[in-house]
Amino acid sequence: MKKMLKGFTLVEIMIVVAIIAILAAVAIPNFIKYRRSSQATACVSNLKQIQSAKEQSLMAGKGLTSADLYGSTGYIKVTPTCPAGGAYTIGDSTTDPTCDYSDTDANDTSTWHSLNRAATGTGG
Repeated sequence: MKKMLKGFTLVEIMIVVAIIAILAAVAIPNFIKYRRSSQATACVSNLKQIQSAKEQSLMAGKGLTSADLYGSTGYIKVTPTCPAGGAYTIGDSTTDPTCDYSDTDANDTSTWHSLNRAATGTGG
């Protein structure tokens, strides 16, 4: 009498691996896109907070240095950082704060790290 061995055949395992590879090929680019988009949204939120702190500091008659805006005596308790690795520039009283992160897609407005573009929804 022959003994039946139980288990998966090589073909069945290869089919499962192929299906997982196809799903990963679809999911990974979308994950990267959504991560970049969420980083840009967080960056724009930080820029809006900096802009608000600048306006409050100017109304109070204070300056626009980092010491005036950030810290225990400032308008923002913790200095914000760009989640994508950019650095913020406060600017003067007539300009908006900016982020120097440059790896943005000109065609995808959800990846812009700019207060003006994101607030107006325009590309220029």
